[in-house]
Amino acid sequence: MNPSRTTRLAKVLALTSSIALLAAGCSSGESKDAVQPASAENPVTLAVTTFGTQGLDPLYKKYEQENPGVTIEATNIDTGGNALTDWKTKQAAGAGLPDVQAVEEGWLGQVMTVSDSFTDLNEYGAGEISGDWVDWKVKQATDANGRTIGYGTDIGPMGLCFNSKLFKDAGLPSDRDKVAELFGGDDATWEDFFSVGEDYVKKSGKAFYDQSGFVWNAMVNQLDEGYYRTDGTLNIDSNTELRQRWDQLSAAASKGLSSGQTQWDWGKGQAFVDGSFAVMPCPGWMLGNVKGQVEGAGGDAKDGWDFADVFPGGPANWGGAFLTVPSTSKHPAEAAKLAQYLTSATSQATSFEEAGAFPSNLEAQKSKAVTGENELTKFFNGAPIGEILGHRAEGVKAQFKGAEDSVIQEQVFGPATIAIDQGTDGEAAWNSALSTLQELDIK
Repeated sequence: MNPSRTTRLAKVLALTSSIALLAAGCSSGESKDAVQPASAENPVTLAVTTFGTQGLDPLYKKYEQENPGVTIEATNIDTGGNALTDWKTKQAAGAGLPDVQAVEEGWLGQVMTVSDSFTDLNEYGAGEISGDWVDWKVKQATDANGRTIGYGTDIGPMGLCFNSKLFKDAGLPSDRDKVAELFGGDDATWEDFFSVGEDYVKKSGKAFYDQSGFVWNAMVNQLDEGYYRTDGTLNIDSNTELRQRWDQLSAAASKGLSSGQTQWDWGKGQAFVDGSFAVMPCPGWMLGNVKGQVEGAGGDAKDGWDFADVFPGGPANWGGAFLTVPSTSKHPAEAAKLAQYLTSATSQATSFEEAGAFPSNLEAQKSKAVTGENELTKFFNGAPIGEILGHRAEGVKAQFKGAEDSVIQEQVFGPATIAIDQGTDGEAAWNSALSTLQELDIK
């Protein structure tokens, strides 16, 4: 992890305690009845902050065209971690937040500790349309007082991205259905995954997956209880399932399965086209990243990336986001209207075509835009991505995310996964992670 980023995040973590104190002062700028709707005669500018590749950009101009008087000022932050830092800083300062704020699932727990500093979207009709989304997505964004503070955008059901050319060169099946069978199909386990990886390394002399961090994230998200128990207490040191998975991962890294790539960089995309690794865990939103990395490195669909309907250990969800309206917005009614539009069935179908962001909206999941051919399916060798993700979403359960879940993932286990990729013994890396947990005084 970049030291400057770690320092920045640590400083921001210290602001958490002040957020709750400031939240009470963050009341709505105006009530929904206090202003006239936006129009050419009553122009309104709405600031929107998103992160990563959410596929919302094409929707802004369309919304402006359909809503005269509305101007959208969009800011996109490169990663969810940096977006969290941005939100915390502005939340703690009580100023600078946008009208519509994208919130990542991993830091929703922190947002929920100050849920009263966000607009209750039930005041703008959220309750009447709650059935439009998968039920667990709605529950995630509903606080203990029944206030719904976010409209769900995507969810992150997971399959496996794999390079068919590299698999074939190593003498392994390269057809996506046979690849799914290779990993165990519906009964795929992490033991199967790492066993195939050892075979691949032996036959090819190359690493199997890109780096341990993303594999670890998937392994943790798959558990019934991850870093926190459902009662909000920490669940790390005594979590035997978590430790067992860590031992599996560190053993795999010691056998050369990890390429040790830098997260979100991959050598400026070169690792996707030079054979550095052959497989990686992919939630829907990751597919757009893979395509962008390959093309950024001068590659294209001919480089052989494909998508298989299989995942070790069964259904898993990684990520997904929500669109919220901070109560500091001076235009909460217009902001809520925009957030609802951006998460509608039509809009989520567009986001999927744009970035592979698999819809949490039930109608969108069944749309031709999602189940049919698009630029992503063409890139991934004609893989029926929408159908695969729909299948992978079956059985997904939303894991409880505690207040510092994303901090634990990035600052505690982030360095530990890098360490095992660099040759540190798994036991030593685990103990180092626990020491960092204590130093950060996370409870």
